[in-house]
Parts: sequence; C-alpha cells; structure tokens
Amino acid sequence: MYQWRKFEFFEEKYAGKRLVPDEVAGRIECCSSGRGKIAVGCEDGTVSLLDRGFKFSYGFQAHTSSVLFLQQLKQRNFLLTVGEDEQMSPQLSSVCLKVFDLDKTQPEGPSTSIPDCIQILRIFTNQFPEAKITSFLVLEEAPPILLIAIGLDNGCIYCIHGDIARERIKRFMLQVENRQDKTQCSITGMGFRVDGKAFQLFAVTPTSVSLFNLQTQPASRQTLDQIGSNANSVAMNDRLELIIGRPEAVYFYEVDGRGPCWAFEGEKKFLGWFRGYLLCVIADQRNGSNTFNIYDLKNRLIAHSIVVNEVSHMLCEWGSILLIMKDKSAICIGEKDMESKLDMLFKKNLYTVAINLVQSQQADAAATAEVLRKYGDHLYSKLDFDEAMAQYIHTIGHLEPSYVIQKFLDAQRIYNLTNYLENLHEKGLGSKDHTTLLLNCYTKLKDVDKLNVFIKNEDGVGEHKFDVETAIKVCRAANYHEHAMYVAKKSGRHEWYLKILLEDLGNYEEALQYISSLDQGQAGVTIKEYGKLLIEHKPIETIEILMKLCTEEGTHAYMLPSPVDFLNIFIHHPRSLMIFLEKYINKVKDSPAQVEIHNTLLELYLSTDLTFPLMSQSQAHIGENGTSNGKLLQEHKDIKAENDHQERLEKGLVLLKHAWPSDQEQPLYDVDLAIILCDMNGFKEGLLYLYEKLKLYKEVIACYMRAHDHDGLIACCKRLGDSGTGGDPTLWADLLKYFGELGEDCSKEVKEVLTYIERDDILPPIMVLQTLSTNPFLSLSVIKDYISRKLEHESKLIEEDRRMIDKYQEETSTMRKEIQDLRTNARIFQLSKCTTCTFTLDLPAVHFMCMHSFHQRCLGDNEKECPECAPEYRSVLEMKRNLEQNSKNQDQFFNQVKSSKDGFSVIAEYFGKGIISKTSKGPAGPPNSSTTGF
Repeated sequence: MYQWRKFEFFEEKYAGKRLVPDEVAGRIECCSSGRGKIAVGCEDGTVSLLDRGFKFSYGFQAHTSSVLFLQQLKQRNFLLTVGEDEQMSPQLSSVCLKVFDLDKTQPEGPSTSIPDCIQILRIFTNQFPEAKITSFLVLEEAPPILLIAIGLDNGCIYCIHGDIARERIKRFMLQVENRQDKTQCSITGMGFRVDGKAFQLFAVTPTSVSLFNLQTQPASRQTLDQIGSNANSVAMNDRLELIIGRPEAVYFYEVDGRGPCWAFEGEKKFLGWFRGYLLCVIADQRNGSNTFNIYDLKNRLIAHSIVVNEVSHMLCEWGSILLIMKDKSAICIGEKDMESKLDMLFKKNLYTVAINLVQSQQADAAATAEVLRKYGDHLYSKLDFDEAMAQYIHTIGHLEPSYVIQKFLDAQRIYNLTNYLENLHEKGLGSKDHTTLLLNCYTKLKDVDKLNVFIKNEDGVGEHKFDVETAIKVCRAANYHEHAMYVAKKSGRHEWYLKILLEDLGNYEEALQYISSLDQGQAGVTIKEYGKLLIEHKPIETIEILMKLCTEEGTHAYMLPSPVDFLNIFIHHPRSLMIFLEKYINKVKDSPAQVEIHNTLLELYLSTDLTFPLMSQSQAHIGENGTSNGKLLQEHKDIKAENDHQERLEKGLVLLKHAWPSDQEQPLYDVDLAIILCDMNGFKEGLLYLYEKLKLYKEVIACYMRAHDHDGLIACCKRLGDSGTGGDPTLWADLLKYFGELGEDCSKEVKEVLTYIERDDILPPIMVLQTLSTNPFLSLSVIKDYISRKLEHESKLIEEDRRMIDKYQEETSTMRKEIQDLRTNARIFQLSKCTTCTFTLDLPAVHFMCMHSFHQRCLGDNEKECPECAPEYRSVLEMKRNLEQNSKNQDQFFNQVKSSKDGFSVIAEYFGKGIISKTSKGPAGPPNSSTTGF
C-alpha cells in the first residue's frame, strides 16, 4: 500500500484549523450532521448547533446530565438524543430518548428559547433491562415512521419501530452475543441496509459480524464473520456495504459474507465514506502520531494525507469532511474541483491516472473526452501515432473529427487515418465528407478487401454506418460500379442502382428485371424517374411493366397507380403512349382515371401527325440511296402516314361513341376538350356526333352549311327537325334563311324546305317571303303554290273565327240578361222536394238562386254554397287563379311566345283569358250567393 501514489486532491478550508465555539463549554460526547448544521452533545447535557464555518447558532439543555448519543434526521428537522436525566424513582432508569422539533421553539427565560420536545421515551423497561449503551443508529423508514437501533454492552440490540413522536411504537430485541465477558460481546457498530422494502441490520462486536433480516418474525440472524472490530471503526458505503477497520486491513462485507479487503496497516480509529472515497484515521504505534488518509480505491491512490492530533469525532457536512479533535480544534477538508485535479495530473504527465479519475468519478463524457484528447496530443507530440490514435478513437462523439483528421493528414499517416474513419463510421457518426475520405483512402491504398468489408458488411447494418449516397458517388466515380450497385441495392436506393445500370453500363434488360422485382410503390417511383430512357430503348418491355403495375390482380383499383401518373415518360413517344393506353382500357373497364385516359387517347387519335422514329431513321439514308429511292421512300411514308391518320380518326370516332353510353347524361371524357380537338384537327364526323349528342342542332347544321353540303343539310334537318321525334322544327327556318342568303340558284332545295315548313306550320307566309326575297336567283314561281295554299287556309281560319265571335257574343248577351233579371226581379221557388234526400220539403228549408232547395238538416254546417253547383264553381275559380298565377310567370310566357309557331296567337290567348289585364287594387271576391231561409 505504501506504493500507492499520493496526491493532494483535497485541501483544508478556512485557512487551516478552526476552534469549536466557546459557547460549547462541556466535553463533547457525541456529534451528528445533517440539514446544513452540526449538532454537538456535551457531558453537561447541552446540545449546540453550529452553522457553516463552525459558527455557533444556538444551544439548549437537552438532558440534566450527559448527552450520550444524538442524531439529526434528514427528511424532517428533528433531533433525537439519548442522555441521562434525574432519576425520578429507583424503578425507573435515568436514561431516556428525546425527540426535539427544531422548527418549533418555546420560550426559556426572557431572551432565549429552546426547541420543542415533542416526545420522551424511557429506553429501559421491565421487559428490556438496563445496560450500557455502546451504539445508536436511526433509520428514517418513511416519515413519520422511524426504526431505532440501540446497541448495548451485553450483546443485545433494543429496537423501537413506529411513530416515535406519537408513541405509536413497537419494541423488540435482537440478541447478537451472549457471553459473560462483556468486553467481547459489546455492540461496537451497526449499519442499516435497505433493499427495496427489505430492511437488514449489520451488527458488529469485537468477535463477530452478524446480519439480521428484519422482515421475518422474529428477525433471523446470519453470522458473516467470527472476527469483529472495536468502536468508531465501522461505517457504511454508498453501495450499502459494511466497512470494518482492523489493525491489519479494512474489510468490506456484503449480505453473503466478507468481500474485498485492503491492507492498510495501523490501528483504525475512525472509518468513514465520502463521495466514493474511504476515510480513515490511522494511529501509528511507532511514533504515536495519527494520520488522516483519503483513499481512492478504484484508482488505487491516496487522494489526501495529513497528520492530525487525536481525533474525537469525524463528520461529513457542507460538502466537506470535518474532523473534531479532543482539544476542541477542528479541521474542514474539501475536495478540489475536477479541473484543478486534472491540471495537477497533466503537469506530471499522468494522463492514465487522469483518465481513470474522470471515469471513476462518473464525470460527463465531454470531460472524459477532453482528458483523452490531451493524452492523445501528448502521445502525438512524442510521435507515438498508433497509441495517440487509440486515444483519439475514444473521443469519437465528443471531439470534432476534423481536429484528428487534420493532424494525421499532415503527418501522412493514412493507415491511422483509415482506422479513425472506420471507427467513426462504426459508431454511425461519419458525415458525407468522412465517407468520401475513407473511400478515397481505400482506393488510394488499393485495399479492395477493406473496401469489401466496409461496403459489403455481413451484419446487415452497414448501410446505417455511412452516408449511402456519398459512398455510391465515390465508388461510381472510381469505376467501382459493382460496389456502388451493391450499396444502392442493399440500402434501397433504387434510383442510384438504376442510374448506374442505365447511364454507366447501359444494361436496360437488367434494369427492367430489377424494376419488376420491386414492390408496387417503389416500382412506380423508379418508372417515373427513368421511364423516358426505358421507353426510348425498350418500349415493349416497359409497357408490359407498366401494365403489370397498373392492373395488378388482387388489388383494389383505387390502390393501384393510375396510367395518368406516367404520361410524362412518353413525352417524346406518343405512339408508345397510345399503345399503352389502348391496352389499359381494353383490360380495365372501370378505371377511376378513365376520363383522363380517354381525353389523352382522343388527343392522340385526332392529332394530324405522330412521330415515327423508324421513318426518321430511314430518311437519314435517302442521300446515300439516290434521289429516286428517296422519292419512293417519301411517297411510301406519305401513304403510310395518311393510312395511319385515317385509322386513328376511325378509332377516335369509335371512342367518342363507346365512351358516351346512351344511358348516361355525361360521357367518359371531357366534351369541351373533345369538341376543341375535333375542330382543331378538322374531324367533321366527330364534331357532328358531339353536337348531335349535346342537342346542339343548330351547330350541326352549321357544319353542313360551312361544308356547302346541301344534300347532307336537308337530310340532317329531316332527322333533327321532326318535332314528333323530339327534334327542333326551327331548324327549317334556319335552313330557309341560309338558302335566302346563299346568293345562288337553289330552287329545288327551297321547294323541299317549304314542304316541311308548311307541314309543321313553322313560319308565317310573310316571313317566308321576307327571308327568300334577299336571294336574287329565286323566282316567284318557287313559292307560288305555297302562298296560294296558305292564303286559302288563312281564309278558312278567318271564317271560322267570325262564326265563333258571333256565338260568343250571343252567349254573352244571354248571360247579361240573366244577371240583370237576378238583380231586379224576384225568384219563385216551386220545388217541393229536397234536392239531396228527395223527400218533401218542410221547414226550415234553404233555397239557392240556382233554383236548388234543401232541408236545412241536409246541408249540415255548409249553408252558403249549393252542394250541387259548388264543385263546378270551384273549378272555374281554380282555373282563374291558375291563370292569374301564370300571368306572373314571365319566363313561362316568353318561352311560349318563342317556341310557338305563331307568337301573336299566344299573346291573343293570354288577353282572351283575362291573364293580361289592368291590375286591380284589391282581390276580387266571388259573387255573393243569395240564400233565403224559411
């Protein structure tokens, strides 16, 4: 042990020794630390509390005689004391336990106060005979529950468990030794061990070390050793191990027996434990001096050593170690900060010790890395590059890698640099630049084996230890295509794998096979990325992959990618796009994207020209084969293009018809777009079909008019102008106007048109004359027969109207006379029977002006209307109300005027029915029915 190095990691505070304050007058019997104060018990029964720096805070008389033991609680500001008081009777012991609440005080005299004593317990009773107390220990189980152990000189331990302040306690006794010689069985030390909810108690005598399990009833005892120790040389460390000091060594005990021991020679007067350090006051029998040592057992060094006087008490408080001497002097020793300790070691180049120190004291990783860095710098300066790199590797994650990389780049130590970069990637901390540098190191060293190990890591996680994209780029640039493809494939970077296959190796077939092996989502992404290149070189195979991708069986349609998503890859290959979409719609009949697909196909079908790569290639050889061959090829090309165009137009018309089923109002394509495409590309058949489906008949005949197709125009009007089949008769009027403005002889066509106008009475003769009068090439003979027939028909209608006028005037005159008669003359009711029941009328009876009579009982509650005439009268009123309501509906009126063959007749009808009349100021009620009651 004398070979252990000594360091001054601790220092004395307060400029050396301090003195216990004069207010502590008696001999110090016991001390306790906790909650920022030191409690000192004296032989005169007083307890003094000292603040930081041994400053007297206050004191009080705890016992009338000596204070034997005391302990401050950590969780509550309580102080427990064991001392002697005046003996009240011979049967009662003078030794008692007191509990003081240091937060509560009571006055003692005019200027002082003492803590409130909340409980006094007699330690010894009839069941627990009196003996000398040799040790005292308190465990704060869970406030306010305490477990107090009192060791005696007779080998017994008295235990008090419970709420001491309220005296809700349980007493029990533990027997350790039972010998006649009390000096051999006295309890010299104790220690509590708490493991979860299990409570254990170490007990030390001069001849044994025992362990009690307090969970069992009664507590079980286990002997750990047949050799014990004297007082003050027992302590507990932070690992809950018991420490015992003997002249030859210091022993550690665990629950299963003796553990490690450390051979420190000399009598151990005091033992303690402070922040992982072993504290020991050792008496040297040779020179009679005492030495206080602080041992760092993990690093096997003496952190502090000082010669002291005779020590009476050793405490730990305020983050320091306190030694109180028998002459009432005191020493306060504090630990230096880590930086000071490391500086001390660095000056002596003790880097290994510094590393062990920071690791044993659980310093943060950054502090440890800093020590390792300095050690590495020291080794580097000594040109020990391998050992320096070993230290730098341990700093990975805390030291900036560029610090190390720059050093070894300057030293041209490429092997060490490679080692560092490998470890950097192994820990997943390599950046893109580090990956680039490492791969360049491999390629510069031409170390293919290491490159294989780095790239083709068999543990399956190599892709996570370096930047994948950087590795691929570096390997690709160095023509290590196999390695680049391996990384890309293993990491799922399909775009890079395909980029190498297609751009570097030109292996299109393998690229297509690779895409086929991917899952649906990844295959879709890669096709979008490289589809243009694949379509250019392998159009048929690419289309097959697309078909498989978009029509995979067993998958719902809404989950499959849409062909519309891949339109951009066909930007320079419209024919391939047309083939792909045709295959798709032939296989999938209910695609969610069928509208977009049909729109695209229509654009391809109706376009004037498509690109023919084979033809463009053949044109390149025209000059070589001669002019005649060039002309033949050109003619062949023109014929083929025309045939292809005609074939596509036929497909377009079929698509327009099949994608607009008769049972649907809207087609499965954009009608407006289809119209524009047909119009732009001069596709008359498609345009006529769309206009007819949309019932835009005027646009249909406008197409024939622009084409000057008179036969087709008349045939179209025959088909679309028949009102009996839902056609529009006004088309004949438009057709007549067209021939009137044509400016050429069209007598034959006009006669045929007039036939249908006359049949359906579409236009009045005056309008026919006005329309045809603008064409100077038409003679009167064209309309002579038509005019004569119309005049004859009109004469008959006039004659019929005159007869109806005479009839209505006669009926009106008769009605007026009847009304006048009702107003001026009396009515004689001669009916003798009731109109309802046909029985003879008797009183009371009701007679109506319509000459119907009823029993009053037959009428019931309705006595104001004749039951016989009321329904007819109501229907007339309802008709009138409907007519009045219709008069307010202007849209309906104007629609009837526009759609009628003769608008004037509609207006005349509205006037005749009284719908259009001067607005009355108030509602006109029905004429009062005159009733007479008898």
